[in-house]
Amino acid sequence: MATSTHAKIDNLMPKPIVWTIAGSDSGGGAGIQADLLTMHDLQCHGCSVISSITAQNSVNVTLVEAVSEQMLITQLDTLWADLTPVAIKIGLLANQQQIDIVAKWLSRLSRLCTLPFVVLDPVMVASSGAQFCQQAINFTPFAGLISLLTPNQHELFRLSSTLLLENTNPSNADLSNKKPRHRDSSHTLTNQQTSDTNTDSNTDNDELSMIMAAKWLANHYRCHVLAKGGDAAWQQQLATDVYVTRSVAGASHIHDNQVFKLTSPRVNTNNNHGSGCTLSSAVACFVAHQFLIHDAIVLAKAYVNKGLSDSYAIGAGPGVLARSGWPNELSVMPTITNVEDNSAYRSNKAFRPVVTPLGVYPVLDSLSQLHSVLEAGCRTVQFRVKLSQPITELTLQALEQNIIDAITLGRDFNAQLFINDHWQLAIKHRAFGVHLGQEDLASANLEAIAEAGLALGISSHSYFEALLAHQCKPSYIALGHIYPTTTKQMPSAPQGVTKLTHYVNLLGKHYPTVAIGGVDVERLERLASSKVGDVAVVRAITQASHPSEAYRLMHQRWLQLTRGHQVPKVMSALKEAI
Repeated sequence: MATSTHAKIDNLMPKPIVWTIAGSDSGGGAGIQADLLTMHDLQCHGCSVISSITAQNSVNVTLVEAVSEQMLITQLDTLWADLTPVAIKIGLLANQQQIDIVAKWLSRLSRLCTLPFVVLDPVMVASSGAQFCQQAINFTPFAGLISLLTPNQHELFRLSSTLLLENTNPSNADLSNKKPRHRDSSHTLTNQQTSDTNTDSNTDNDELSMIMAAKWLANHYRCHVLAKGGDAAWQQQLATDVYVTRSVAGASHIHDNQVFKLTSPRVNTNNNHGSGCTLSSAVACFVAHQFLIHDAIVLAKAYVNKGLSDSYAIGAGPGVLARSGWPNELSVMPTITNVEDNSAYRSNKAFRPVVTPLGVYPVLDSLSQLHSVLEAGCRTVQFRVKLSQPITELTLQALEQNIIDAITLGRDFNAQLFINDHWQLAIKHRAFGVHLGQEDLASANLEAIAEAGLALGISSHSYFEALLAHQCKPSYIALGHIYPTTTKQMPSAPQGVTKLTHYVNLLGKHYPTVAIGGVDVERLERLASSKVGDVAVVRAITQASHPSEAYRLMHQRWLQLTRGHQVPKVMSALKEAI
């Protein structure tokens, strides 16, 4: 059941439209039925294009009958004329003719520049091993038309075997061109032999094979690939999916063209019917809510984990997943690991905790303004100073002296002073803490920061980045940028208060959370409604006529909004100061 907080959030806006193009499951556990249940649960309006009708129950599939070509095309055209989707999930297509029809239809949208996000779940074999397509089918017509491919283990190696037969070579220089290992890769297989390949009996199917096969499919289909590992016999206590990324507009470039493992404890249940359908339709829903694909994937995996934990049996065979609403528990979120660097996002040492709430948290680059806000009572502040260009010995010396002076001021006023980025100098001169962005996080020595007894704050701009921050167990997590900002160039779009509320629901019970980006007095009340713990402020203080007074009154206003303090006439006095 969806949380009341989530329902309140989403009632403020119309439900985005998401389509499912898939087969009907008469047992109600997978296919169209599972997709529509997921879309409704995740506050989307689901529309269905039925490709086939199946006769199945919880034990077996007895018949699959495709709809006519005319019916398939007419459903697509009729829906498009009135209910245009933000995202489309494609599941079971019963034969090659249906694949060709849907691919041709999507190609027309692509030529018109109206192609939405498309996730293809290449349903050939269910997680239980049941086969839907008895003939060899080719998904290549979808190459360049889909955003994400989500094969399970059976499908991953069947698709890669088919590409081996076609002698397809990868063309994306950013990803490896090594062919996936496969027991039968050195043999010439007939279509029937390929169709009958049982990947569970293939002893070469391991993590490396899974990664290489997923990278190869990403090259061939020119899309992101999420290779699901839940049905892999070689995986035991952990369930690991492999996520191969391509370039994503609005996301940090450091996550482009990478391979990540998404790992969760295996849920001990046989009630997994429809888990693949649920995952792919959940991805489509989260994208429809304007989350980046990285976010949509980790959220969908968490959604399935929770659904499996609360699953239930309804017949003699495998049962079905529960629909448990928007994921807001860290326990169901996957652990994210870049396969190129298993330790980049870990620290075995505890960072120094923040002693007092951050409250209104100024981010300053001026020593005089730093002194001013400290005198006004500020007890948590960030000093963000950049190297002057060109970089010379003199500029390096000036940078270090500024940081020394800032740390000295912080110590004089018994304040929690964080140094932005320059973690080596912060350690050398014993700052209270360090604040790192995602790019710096990947290269900083977190062990050294923790060993030195420093606190650590980490910036994040998405669920994906917030989870990477969480894996470091920092002293606080900054969430932004919430509103448009001119203080620095940002690859991401403004997050807004709705997304901020989601992030706080997930993280707020575990970390101090800080909203940053475009924060000013007019926006404090809206930000407070998200239940975020603290707010980082730049221009509202640095560009004020009297920064110390602006800080003091803004701090009082925040206390009034978040802690019930009564401060008379704060708003008018604050506007005058700024």
